[in-house]
Amino acid sequence: MLELFTAVLIVLGSSALCSGSEAALFSVSLVRVRQLAQSNSSAAQTLLKIRENMSRPIATIVILNNIANIVGSIAVGAIAATALGDQWLAVFSGMLTFLVIIFSEIIPKTLGERYSERIALIVARPVATLAWLFTPLVWAIERLTSPITKGKRLPTTNEAEIKLLAKIGQQEGIIESDESEMIQRVFRLNDATAGSLMTPRVNITYLHGDATLAEAKDDILGSQHTRIIVINESIDNVLGIALKEELLAAMIAGKFDQPVANVTRGARVVPESVRADKLLEVFRQTRQHLAVVIDEFGGVAGVVTLEDVLEVLTGEIVDETDRVVDLQEEARQRSRKFFGQP
Repeated sequence: MLELFTAVLIVLGSSALCSGSEAALFSVSLVRVRQLAQSNSSAAQTLLKIRENMSRPIATIVILNNIANIVGSIAVGAIAATALGDQWLAVFSGMLTFLVIIFSEIIPKTLGERYSERIALIVARPVATLAWLFTPLVWAIERLTSPITKGKRLPTTNEAEIKLLAKIGQQEGIIESDESEMIQRVFRLNDATAGSLMTPRVNITYLHGDATLAEAKDDILGSQHTRIIVINESIDNVLGIALKEELLAAMIAGKFDQPVANVTRGARVVPESVRADKLLEVFRQTRQHLAVVIDEFGGVAGVVTLEDVLEVLTGEIVDETDRVVDLQEEARQRSRKFFGQP
């Protein structure tokens, strides 16, 4: 009986170890494994190699699990027939099947999933060694199964999953609510365009390039903006951008007869369809904080600033010089009033 009891324990233990290891390796997050691998731990490095190519390690575990279940069951059955007699063999087989389901499948896989990171780190190197030893057999199995299993590998994660993880992290108290909101807002950069962020042309403050500083004095002093659009004959003919501080410096120097066009810099032009993330890169590379937005016909649709893009991440930014909080909303109200809409 001791021999039978020992054989049953070996079968159950071997199968349980394979099932738990398989569940742990599948359950541990690849992102988490990559994070652990940055610590230069040999176990984590080995686990990363396994997670990035699961086919051979898992094939090795499946082979070992089936050897434990099939060969082990046959051996245990032979021992049971000798120890208990053929009349009890059917009863013993039923009990062994029940024990395998409970102690070699359900419990190990549950524990493997629950403590996946800890178990995966422990079994990583033994599994990698066994996979190397079983290379010829695994290679042959891969050749047989490749017509069915081959295909494009799915990405590790996606935008929706990251957003969901941020919400879950907030709900569980892992990250702050403002951090979660910032993560959500970052993805809006891909959705927002210059056309949706810009100040419409009806709200643009501009100066005429042929006007002298003396003629434009009141408009310059009354402007709340640090950068002012300079136009030629119409707003669709933009000459460039004038910095208010340079205009004021020229006026202080007594250059009132100088045309505004002489204190004008080139303007960056972008289409309405350009995305906010690309627009942010444009501002960074050109070291300009304002761009003129043109529509599909080449006319000026409005202007967009670095602040407009940053507000996608932070929410509305209002300083002490802003007389109107939302210029886009004011433009819509003007349009409704002009056309007699409520």
